[in-house]
Amino acid sequence: MAGTLASVPQIITLVFILFQPQVWLNSVNQKNKAALAEWLKNSKVELLQVNGQRKYGGPPPGWFGEAPPLGSEIFIGNLPQEVYEDLLIPLFQSVGKLYEFRLMMTFSGLNRGFAYARYCSRRMAEQAIDQLCGFEIKPGFKILVCRSTEKSELALDGLPGFITKATLEGILGKMTTGVHSVSLYASPSSDAKNLAIVKYNSHRAAALAKKSLCEGVQVLYGCPFTVDWLQHSLRHKAQAGTLAKPNLYLPQKVQEKNISQETMAPSAVQCLDLLCEKVKLGQPLYKIKFLSLGTCGWLRFWYLVLIPKHGVPFTGYSWLLGDQLIPTEKYQQAKEMVAMHVLNELGKCLVFSFNKRKYNRLKSNSGQMGFWDLEEKYHDPKM
Repeated sequence: MAGTLASVPQIITLVFILFQPQVWLNSVNQKNKAALAEWLKNSKVELLQVNGQRKYGGPPPGWFGEAPPLGSEIFIGNLPQEVYEDLLIPLFQSVGKLYEFRLMMTFSGLNRGFAYARYCSRRMAEQAIDQLCGFEIKPGFKILVCRSTEKSELALDGLPGFITKATLEGILGKMTTGVHSVSLYASPSSDAKNLAIVKYNSHRAAALAKKSLCEGVQVLYGCPFTVDWLQHSLRHKAQAGTLAKPNLYLPQKVQEKNISQETMAPSAVQCLDLLCEKVKLGQPLYKIKFLSLGTCGWLRFWYLVLIPKHGVPFTGYSWLLGDQLIPTEKYQQAKEMVAMHVLNELGKCLVFSFNKRKYNRLKSNSGQMGFWDLEEKYHDPKM
């Protein structure tokens, strides 16, 4: 009985913590958090919490000019989770002036066991590796210090061949920042398409560019393309000169009157309408809001698609090139791109196949272009 009564305060405390998570977060590592606060107050150092990391500098106070070159950043591993910048920054500042220090953080306020430090020069970074790798920061904790793998190149594959290097530089210059160079090659994976290798001034600029380019639907002039970090194999081929020269061609303008109804392919919007009709999801409802237009014709927009019986709306950001389009054409192009994205997402829960034989029979009977019949099974995520 005494044991049961003794556990009641513990149960009350646990319930209180569950419903007051901030109280628990503040109770973790209180001593070191207080020491950090005192150090920040005395040193006048400012830290900024951004996306799971706490950052100093980038640039530091009093810095003028461009950011340090690639190769000036180091990786710091095997950190005790309870140590903070009040111990780490002075330690790494003892080697040379820091341009930036980033400590990876958990939601509880502990660090994740690693950090990145960028010095003002490559020489300082090399000295930090020589002097601090293996340093015992606390009993039993010898830290790892090595050169950071700073990815700064992106590969854009599947680009249409009529986009020139100058055009692509203009597009990327408006969509991203820190573009250092753009190189065009023939795509090794898609016929008549091109591959662009885009180098940025820093890993941060490249990471932000990748995030921006991957938002929404990656379609350029009707051609879907992929965005990823440049792989070592492609970099070696580019350096060795074994990648083929880019495909260059001009798109042929086909008059609408020369396209018969039988040869016109169904649009993504039509395909989505038919798919939703077949699986009885209801008619898709679109909401599109254009946000900004760059000087090179890049048009950014936000979209929301509601499918009545799907339950979860589709929303996000995307962009298109259409500075010469009238408003209705811009809306139709954006709607088509969004429909392509929704079809792709629905493909994760819909398994369907095209019955070409039934399609041919339908076409021969009606004499008109019809959709391929869909034989599908709808997989409800809730089931």
